[in-house]
Amino acid sequence: MLVVSKPDAPYLKWLSELPADTRYVIGNTLEKLAPLAESADVIVYCMTPGIALKDVWNIAPRVQWVHSLSAGLESILFPALADSTVPMTNSRGVFRESLGEFVIASIFHFAKDLRRMQRSQMAAKWEQFDVEMVHGKTLGVVGYGEIGRAAAVRAHALGMKIHALRRRPTLSDDDPIVEESFSIAQRAEMVAGVDYLLAAAPLTPESRGLIGEAELRAMKPTSVIMNVGRGPVIVESALIKALQEGWIRGAGLDVFDVEPLPSGHPFWTMENVLLSPHCADHTATWTDEALQFFLENFRRYTHGEPLLNLVDKKSGY
Repeated sequence: MLVVSKPDAPYLKWLSELPADTRYVIGNTLEKLAPLAESADVIVYCMTPGIALKDVWNIAPRVQWVHSLSAGLESILFPALADSTVPMTNSRGVFRESLGEFVIASIFHFAKDLRRMQRSQMAAKWEQFDVEMVHGKTLGVVGYGEIGRAAAVRAHALGMKIHALRRRPTLSDDDPIVEESFSIAQRAEMVAGVDYLLAAAPLTPESRGLIGEAELRAMKPTSVIMNVGRGPVIVESALIKALQEGWIRGAGLDVFDVEPLPSGHPFWTMENVLLSPHCADHTATWTDEALQFFLENFRRYTHGEPLLNLVDKKSGY
């Protein structure tokens, strides 16, 4: 097995739980991975900058399974792997609970105007104002997968109505918390009827720019948009304009077109933006949980059982 990672990464301690007869090498250069490359059956790609999964693939002709420790694949999936019969899995779902909580935090940030409360507190200013109830409001979810549903479950528990937008709306027919489901072609109708809109979709050719100027203009001026999927799912230039000109009320963002967010970017100073530096899922144990998930899949692999989180390589997620 080739473990593509910084050799000193703390989460690698879990590799000690591999079966005793497992041979593996850890490295973030092709030179370090080379000793086992010719005979490797498995590649584990651990979000490692400086070395491309494609390059590791090219030196490992016998690989039978590729696992990505991250959920997002848009920057690592390449044609030769996508076209091959080699199965690929990822760690989607490991991060859903913390991202679901961030969505609720964003909703409350705007509903209760927490920024105003903090400003008044710092100024020692007693200034009462009306706050908003989230009970009875509608959350629209673009990309109703693991993360989208985790957020929806929490919102529904608060008394919110759930609308889902997905490639196959019929998949939500038996979902007890979804009030209404929409196709991608119906997105303008969907976004017009929600109070909070969550983008939780992976980045694919189909989802890139899915929420643009037309969709943002269709939203209520009191509505809030949130993004915990991938930055380019929302057209950033249109979002900036929407926030500056008041088409919508605000945005809670964990992901961006360019990361780290460049100095001087408008988002840094916008009062109506809650900005997380792509760390809404960075709990103290998130990397440990991701590797533990891999270990369960490795057990399945060695026992001939179906792998969890098989990626649709053609769709990109």
